[in-house]
Amino acid sequence: MTTSPGPATMIRAVLFDSGGVLMQPIGGRWNPRADFEETVLVHAPSITPQQFAAAIAAGDHFFAASSSTPGYDDYHRVVLRHLGVDATPELLTDLRREVPPSTFLETYPDVEETLEGLNRRGVRMAVVSDAWPNLPDLHAGLGISRFFEAYAISAVLGCNKPDPRMYHHASTALGLAPAQCLFVDDDPDLVTAAIRLGYAGRTMCRDSAVSDVPSLTSLTQLLDLF
Repeated sequence: MTTSPGPATMIRAVLFDSGGVLMQPIGGRWNPRADFEETVLVHAPSITPQQFAAAIAAGDHFFAASSSTPGYDDYHRVVLRHLGVDATPELLTDLRREVPPSTFLETYPDVEETLEGLNRRGVRMAVVSDAWPNLPDLHAGLGISRFFEAYAISAVLGCNKPDPRMYHHASTALGLAPAQCLFVDDDPDLVTAAIRLGYAGRTMCRDSAVSDVPSLTSLTQLLDLF
């Protein structure tokens, strides 16, 4: 379903979710970072793959139970505790050391073309994401941060989508009303929440469109709306 969001003059900005819309993890796992096992094994070489799998599942549960994105160290402490590994300052520092984003993240093939096209059309852009505070740095490393005027990040705001504060932070930063913004996310429930708040919305479904929520199968379809 790809109906128009309304009069062309009404929508002036696109608010993007990040993960699943703009970028994805190389190897398919968001958390912990792809080099987690390698880093931990330097400090505790006897950990087995089965132990890692169980501890990462515990970390997933911790994320799901959190009202906003927890801090890196808090998350790592949970996973390390389930591994029976002491979360020393040295290990925590190693786990959050800076590495080039392109070593563990990549943008989708349709992203840069779409962002460039929207930019040429004068469409303003922002990001609304349940993420850690370094998301703008990750986007910078992937070459896309230059397109975004504002970021609404859960770890900074202390709440997760669908909390209205997440959406409103971005539209307010742009100086626009909700009705002037189109929100794009890969979770149809979060798009539905945005629509109820007065935003236009599209669900990003690269595999197949969703029937009950307006959706896109390619990000480039946004260009047809402007």
